[in-house]
Amino acid sequence: MLRLTDSIDGCVLSVRAHPGAKRNAINGVHDGALKISLTTTATDGRANEALIAFLAEKLRLPKARIALVSGQTNRSKVLRITGLNAEEVRTLLSPDLVG
Repeated sequence: MLRLTDSIDGCVLSVRAHPGAKRNAINGVHDGALKISLTTTATDGRANEALIAFLAEKLRLPKARIALVSGQTNRSKVLRITGLNAEEVRTLLSPDLVG
């Protein structure tokens, strides 16, 4: 099950990023973290920027509403999403998690 935690102004999401993939995609959930493949390589923070842009598009939010809390140089990351609670994020991501 996807690990999402409500916070005062939004929620916190665990992500497992896989840079250097053939396409940007959500590949399910592993150990509570959302698995996301990114075409961008993990060089100079580009994969982190691509991850935020990808999630902003999926969640229909401005990129400024998604912040990397931890995992700047790691595949396991924690993101803070401002403006949506955990249930709203789960609902917006559910089509990608089902099929």
